[in-house]
Amino acid sequence: MATIALKLGDLEIATLEAIWAAGALTAQQIHKQVGEQRAISLQTIQSTLERLFKKSVLVREKVSHSYVYSAQHSREAVLSRLLHGSLKRFSRDRKSDLMGAFVTAVETCDEAGMQDLERLLAAHKKDHQT
Repeated sequence: MATIALKLGDLEIATLEAIWAAGALTAQQIHKQVGEQRAISLQTIQSTLERLFKKSVLVREKVSHSYVYSAQHSREAVLSRLLHGSLKRFSRDRKSDLMGAFVTAVETCDEAGMQDLERLLAAHKKDHQT
């Protein structure tokens, strides 16, 4: 995924969540799931999909008279890009700020979350040993 900072609004995130859950959706399907709950128009959903497509977060395929949208990247990859961009903006790449923010975020984890984190860190360390 590109290293350009990614910024997403609430509607863009809700749209992505719907697509990640379903795999692929049309604008009409997303409107039914996301737009109707928010009392927004199909045109607003279509504009949101176009923005996400231009940000290279979604891919689309023309099927009959509609586009079917799917995620170009996993939830983890998008979260990583969002996190990296935010941390870079706030910490100016100072490692101590990054670690401090991470520790504060981890404090909210339960035991299962901590075990997942330990597993992920061990796997990352193993994958990056020289």
